[in-house]
Amino acid sequence: MRKTVLFTAALLAASAVSAQTGEITSSKGENYLSQDGDWGLTFDAQPVLNYVGNLFNGNQNNNYQAALSWANSYWGIQGKKLVDANTAYRGMLRIGFGSNKSTELVPTADPNDDQNNTTEDVMKVGNFDLAIGVGLEKRRGSTRVVGVYGAEVFITLDTKKTTYEYGDALSTTNTQHTNTFNQGMGVTEKKDGSAFGFGLGVFGGIEWFVAPKVSLSGEYTWGLALVSQGLGETTTETWNGTSVVTTTVEGNGDSETADKTSSFTLDTGVSGFDLGINFYFQ
Repeated sequence: MRKTVLFTAALLAASAVSAQTGEITSSKGENYLSQDGDWGLTFDAQPVLNYVGNLFNGNQNNNYQAALSWANSYWGIQGKKLVDANTAYRGMLRIGFGSNKSTELVPTADPNDDQNNTTEDVMKVGNFDLAIGVGLEKRRGSTRVVGVYGAEVFITLDTKKTTYEYGDALSTTNTQHTNTFNQGMGVTEKKDGSAFGFGLGVFGGIEWFVAPKVSLSGEYTWGLALVSQGLGETTTETWNGTSVVTTTVEGNGDSETADKTSSFTLDTGVSGFDLGINFYFQ
């Protein structure tokens, strides 16, 4: 009887250790669950889900993004570091640059030139996007389905600038720039006000380990988001009869559009419903 009790106690102790460290192995001896000291990378599962859905039903417009919003649009490089079997630090980083150039052929402004000749007006648009997020994640479970919860914080920054270059310079024979791109007469540069965002929230969800060290995850969030956009600037060129005058004013110059905006949100899904594919490694 004593030996039976000791054997049962030993089995329970082994089970407890397994539950704490999450040691579930495959037929090849590979550990399914993430472990103390693991690093993790998370990728957006949305493209994969869309592809699989299109593959099975032939529809090219499957969309599983049911609740994405402000912070989710900043999906970047996401990773985590497990400091123990049940705790991880999370981080997210996105740094984006973009540019676009449009060229329009317009009749020359020189009255002495052949009117069939053209010159080029050029519009260039550039933008910069930055998002940084950090968080603390707690993990619960000893099966291949693990619960996750915690809190995280995000900051974002967006800027945008548009410049216009005209093929014909201002002169006594060309006293104003043509309104080629509907940007306003004589506009040479527009800077949108920098948009700054701050988000703070909690999250909860699950990870399902479909293969050793590989999991699918789904999370809901609740929290707040603050977004503020400052004043922009508009620069124009005009001809005063003898020379070019450059003027810069604050605001967008549109009486029907606000020059500065700010918003506050406190709700479920401030950072959306995230579907991810996670890979863990030492």
